[in-house]
Amino acid sequence: MKRIILFAAMFAFLALTGAVQAQQLDVGFGVSGLSSPSSTISSGILYPSLSGGVYPGFSADFLFLHRVGVEGEVFWKASQFNYGGYEPVRPLFYAFNAIWAPRISKNITAELLGGIGGEDLRFYQNGYVCSFSFGCTTYISSNHFMGDVGGGIRAYFWHNAFLRPEARMYFIHNNVEFSSDYAARYGVTLGYSFGGR
Repeated sequence: MKRIILFAAMFAFLALTGAVQAQQLDVGFGVSGLSSPSSTISSGILYPSLSGGVYPGFSADFLFLHRVGVEGEVFWKASQFNYGGYEPVRPLFYAFNAIWAPRISKNITAELLGGIGGEDLRFYQNGYVCSFSFGCTTYISSNHFMGDVGGGIRAYFWHNAFLRPEARMYFIHNNVEFSSDYAARYGVTLGYSFGGR
């Protein structure tokens, strides 16, 4: 009986080792710009554009079956800007996506993805804003559900290190603070792949 258990344990270990080698984890840090329709005025109220600024961020994906997997990312505006000319605000975008990353050549991999996430608008206050459940912060958040689609091209330039030009389209539900319900992010990410690529 002990031999059967030992044999089963060794078989399971070898099977898992083979499966792990077929999996891939990619992580990256990127810098992007954001574009959306220009500012509008409606009923005497200015609705600014989300365009402009630098958006640094992090992304990671895990490919587990036939180059299909899951991906997550977060990008935020590097500096605050004055909303309506008087209140500092900083947009933050996060998304959780399904991803397909087909290999085009030895050093080039495409990425196609889509999923859901959110836009977190952080309006900064002069003092602290406190709540029982979240403690104290210097901002008030306005959150909006969003969907996103996009893609990129990974170009491996040294071992498992890659540069990835990328684009995302954000579809933001009920984005009443700004001039539009959509925005496009364009940028480049420096990343590294762990596991077989």
